[in-house]
Amino acid sequence: MRAAVFPALSVVLTCAVFATGCGTQDGAGGGKAAVSEGSALPGDPDDLARDGVRITGMTGWSRQETPPVISAEFEVTNRESEPFTYTITFDGLSGHGEVVENTKQTVPEVGPGRTVGRTVRLVGSSPDGRGRVRIAEVRRVPAAEAPAESGPCPPSGVRLTADDGDAAMGLRVVGLRLTNCGTRAYRLNGFPLLELLDENRKPAPAVKVVKGGGGIATVAGFDAPARPVVLEPGQTARAGLMWRNTTDAGGTAVNVPYVRVKAKPGAPPVMVTPELDLGTTGKLAVSSWRKDPAR
Repeated sequence: MRAAVFPALSVVLTCAVFATGCGTQDGAGGGKAAVSEGSALPGDPDDLARDGVRITGMTGWSRQETPPVISAEFEVTNRESEPFTYTITFDGLSGHGEVVENTKQTVPEVGPGRTVGRTVRLVGSSPDGRGRVRIAEVRRVPAAEAPAESGPCPPSGVRLTADDGDAAMGLRVVGLRLTNCGTRAYRLNGFPLLELLDENRKPAPAVKVVKGGGGIATVAGFDAPARPVVLEPGQTARAGLMWRNTTDAGGTAVNVPYVRVKAKPGAPPVMVTPELDLGTTGKLAVSSWRKDPAR
């Protein structure tokens, strides 16, 4: 539901790979169009990269699949001094520029100075047999703080992730999920601890974080008081973030793409990307941890 949740956070789309429907690219293993000076790709070559991510060429454009699929190669280069995990949103476009499909790819733990190559496949077609792939958004978090949605259980013994959220009439709600993947009981008693970060992962402009609904809206569970929660292995607790994206004429809208979350004091931080488009409200509500009903 991400597309419906964060319309105000549309990012300037700066990278495109253009594929023509010529006979040499009619199969899944069609020709490759490299991103370089003098290529058939539209736009300034300098605009074909964003935040360390670069589309490098086409690996195929297949009409034999229904709907037709575009495959594009891309590279991720980490110019930082520590490992980062990248999450890239790609759009598959028709030849007329309409978004046919979007998808996300996560490239984990890219070491400092390293470049990692990947391939993305998206739907993209038009009657004249042309399609494009473009980079819509890049988010990168320190690998040590990346959400562990799968794979081995983190040393903390818990997985902390954020969902895609929901929206209605300018009201935004994103859930936080904490699952005990370890072998011992995990205890909570209170609210998640939040640090709001801007595009450069620096502290965001002053935003008031309120416990409970804070008058933003009446949503079930948001005003529930904090109570002790004991998670046995395999059990899950949830909390929520809630805000409005209202913008006053005289104010400056605040967007907060990153939130560093600690499940409780002393817990290791996890950096999630809920894309808080706070408008000029200056307020974010957080609910207390609540245990999921036993399944």
